[in-house]
Amino acid sequence: MTLTASIGLLTMFIVDFVDLLYIAQLGDNGLTAAMGFAATILFFGTAFNIGLMIAASALAARKIGQGDSDYARRYLTNILTLSMLMIVPLAVIFFVFAPQILELAGASGTVKTAATGYIRIVAPFMPFSVTAMVCSGFLRAHGAARRAMNVTLSMGIANAILDPIFIFGFDLGINGAAMATACAAIVSSILAVFPIIKFYGGFHRLSSTLFREDLKPVMAILLPSILTNVATPVGGFITYRFIANYPDEVIAGFAVMGRLVPVAFCLLFSLSGAVGPIIGQNFGALQFDRIRLTIKQAIAFALGYTFLVWPLLLVLSDPISDLFHLQGEGRDVFWFFAAYLTPLFFFNGLLFIANAACNNLDRPAWSMITNWLRNTIGILPFLWIGGLLYGLKGIVIAPAIGGVIFGLIGFAMARHLVNIQEANHISR
Repeated sequence: MTLTASIGLLTMFIVDFVDLLYIAQLGDNGLTAAMGFAATILFFGTAFNIGLMIAASALAARKIGQGDSDYARRYLTNILTLSMLMIVPLAVIFFVFAPQILELAGASGTVKTAATGYIRIVAPFMPFSVTAMVCSGFLRAHGAARRAMNVTLSMGIANAILDPIFIFGFDLGINGAAMATACAAIVSSILAVFPIIKFYGGFHRLSSTLFREDLKPVMAILLPSILTNVATPVGGFITYRFIANYPDEVIAGFAVMGRLVPVAFCLLFSLSGAVGPIIGQNFGALQFDRIRLTIKQAIAFALGYTFLVWPLLLVLSDPISDLFHLQGEGRDVFWFFAAYLTPLFFFNGLLFIANAACNNLDRPAWSMITNWLRNTIGILPFLWIGGLLYGLKGIVIAPAIGGVIFGLIGFAMARHLVNIQEANHISR
């Protein structure tokens, strides 16, 4: 389950990774730093996309399971409409206020200018990205896993092909990377919409009355999902604010860390999506011992995978630094991350598993609250204390400390929730 779920997710992460890799070949740490800032800001849009995709998948799947594919198409149409009502204003805000937002994050000078250019090229194409995500969720609801996977694969392939053409061939630099990302969004949206029209009856007619009727069930899933996902870029924004005063080479090191972690730990990111349905099925069957076993085996998987990745990143630390042209303190930051912080990512895996348990044991608000606490009070005080006492290394390790604490809290919370639900059903 985890391996197959990771393919599409890995492709999305590789898109960002490839972007940064090509920009790093220009040999300017300022541009690499700008990519880090731009990605942190644009990830707020991705959080909305994921929430909308989850809503489309969950609601459409329910109606498809009831044999009402027409209603499923109606959900798709109304969720896409809602997507545009949400994403277009957000894209306008990013486009118009990109310099101010970046300044708030701590970017300045040429880094801010480069990041502003990147955001302003990508922002107008955010509606294409959300269309691709929502439609891929609808395809998954139909069980068309391969077609849904092709949506994200096409994004990665298009980006990988167009990046060198725009960046080096047309000598557009960071703006070329943004143009490649924009084109990839268009390609993926076409490949998402085409099979829906060809195989699944296309879209339902748009009606303001039907839209208002569907708004309540859509928002019931959408709001907690978006709020849960938005917590992550908030944490990234806070972290970047603390490193913004360091030289570009340091910010470049953080940017490489930010792009490499999702690729290296892709299986852990997809683990929660894989074990969620297993927990949900066994909850429906009231098999609580199997739920405990699923959580236990998922934790063992996360631990084994972390200790597989750790020596690889440690051995490859210097080659990766060379590949991204990291220098000075930026190189030191990346080595410190590979040596000391990689094994601590296991605790993030614990939190992912706990979130999956909460979402599938009728407590989605628990995962939302935990994610927000982890990305605010689980980061901010440790960044402040770490920077005050230990400087740059204290700032690097600070988010990991919060991860350890909230990973353990999440694990205890998941075990407690299983016991609560079991007691509730026994008492009935």
